[in-house]
Amino acid sequence: SSVPGLIRSGMSSWLLCLSGSGEDSLDRLLPHTGTHRRKSATSLSKTEPPLLRTGTRTIYTAGRPPWYDEHGAQSKEAFVIGLCGGSASGKTTVSNKIIEALDVPWVVLLSMDSFYKGLSSEEQVLAANNDYNFDHPGAFDFELLVATLRKLKQGKSVKIPVYDFTTHRRQKDWKNVYGASVIILEGIMAFADKELLQLLDMKIFVDTDSDIRLVRRLRRDITVRGRDIEGVIKQYNKFVKPAFEQYIEPTMRLADIVVPRGGGNMVAIDLIVQHVQSQLEEHPVLFLRALLASVQQTQPLPQTLSVLESTPQVRGLHTIIRNKETSRDEFIFYSKRLMRLLIEHALTFLPSQVGGTPQGHQYEGRRYNGSGITGVSILRAGETMEPALRAVCKDVRIGKILIQTNLDSGEPELHYLRLPKDISEDHVILMDSTVSTGAAAMMAVRVLLDHEVQEDKIMLVSLLMAELGVHSVAYAFPKVKIITTAVDKNLDQFFHVTPGIGRQFNTRRSCTQIFSLTGYYECGIINDSESILEEETG
Repeated sequence: SSVPGLIRSGMSSWLLCLSGSGEDSLDRLLPHTGTHRRKSATSLSKTEPPLLRTGTRTIYTAGRPPWYDEHGAQSKEAFVIGLCGGSASGKTTVSNKIIEALDVPWVVLLSMDSFYKGLSSEEQVLAANNDYNFDHPGAFDFELLVATLRKLKQGKSVKIPVYDFTTHRRQKDWKNVYGASVIILEGIMAFADKELLQLLDMKIFVDTDSDIRLVRRLRRDITVRGRDIEGVIKQYNKFVKPAFEQYIEPTMRLADIVVPRGGGNMVAIDLIVQHVQSQLEEHPVLFLRALLASVQQTQPLPQTLSVLESTPQVRGLHTIIRNKETSRDEFIFYSKRLMRLLIEHALTFLPSQVGGTPQGHQYEGRRYNGSGITGVSILRAGETMEPALRAVCKDVRIGKILIQTNLDSGEPELHYLRLPKDISEDHVILMDSTVSTGAAAMMAVRVLLDHEVQEDKIMLVSLLMAELGVHSVAYAFPKVKIITTAVDKNLDQFFHVTPGIGRQFNTRRSCTQIFSLTGYYECGIINDSESILEEETG
């Protein structure tokens, strides 16, 4: 589908120009097999649960992340917008206004400026004298850019280089970026590579008067990049202007939409946003947990689930912590005791090998056989399980993930992430106090997978789980081991596990079961993620 165009005669020419003939232009840029087209998706019915049932599995197909098809593979890719235009044409401004107007979670802005190649010593000298051409296609690392954008489009996390325009080199530390529902790529050469063009679902060219672009470039390069006015003008006349005429302006014919005057053209931006939103309706971003909760789970509990043996001790501990009359001190003490038993039970699923004694005698013992163990807590309730893990695993590494459900969209959102380096080789114990719908747990698993952790090396450990949460996680990630002390059948209207554990506290916007184990927080739902991080460091 195309966005309707608004045309006005006179000096300002096009308000919004749609180019339908760009597909057969610039043969040097386009692959000979024809223009890549996105396959249209069928919108999910609002009256039917977003499920695909097969002979062996039930797969949840709505929500991000993860989306799955009937084979258990992720089927929905992010919608990618390419923004091209001359230097200082207002591409970043247009991008930010589109992001603001879209008002959807999971939007990533990717700048081609991050993908400049590092300069050699000889090129450094040329750049210092303003004799190096940064506006040539050869100045960009298109191979890395294409690989990065492809991974982002698949919903995976990537590392983005950080380019220093003063030293003309990439910094040592790269930036981690997580996948998104919408990705906006902006840069002067956004349309200058065949493989890159194939990844773009919408192509927008920002057309701004050359005099305005020169003034903006002077202001930016002098104030932000520390260059002198003579050098900027020299570089503009020698490289920027000729490169625009030779490489950039011709790609305007490839654009689906041409936006004159950059960020000031709100009519064009509004129409772009309407089109993107219509595309997102075909690729739902809502988790729809209310629909998931209404689905009757008729399948037996999965084989990947392990429930701690219900010994008299375990039953007694549950009796205490499930009693609403239990005092806070007793609740903390007996919950910690149960968590210790749970963690010790979880460790029995780690790979091990037979060990011997120092004296050389044979002893049928066991020792851990792996590269390392990392505990990852889903903030904040998951943190309450960290002391139990530290008590039985010496020098265990700890990571943290903060996931909150957007109360307007119902979609889980990632707000904070801190994982140890080289986590990909470790066995990961993912900890949360309770799992109800499984939304946060599935997102946390997705984050670990995107950091190259192997699915069969992840154990989801929770004090209490609802059947719905167990099924959700197991069907989405069939290799993840699920370990808990008990599984309750039902959820209430607030998606709390029932009969559940602990006491309930009313919050400003919701009500949630909590574990007041550490003594420095009272509420399980926090409306401001920054306040969590401030309290955590304070």
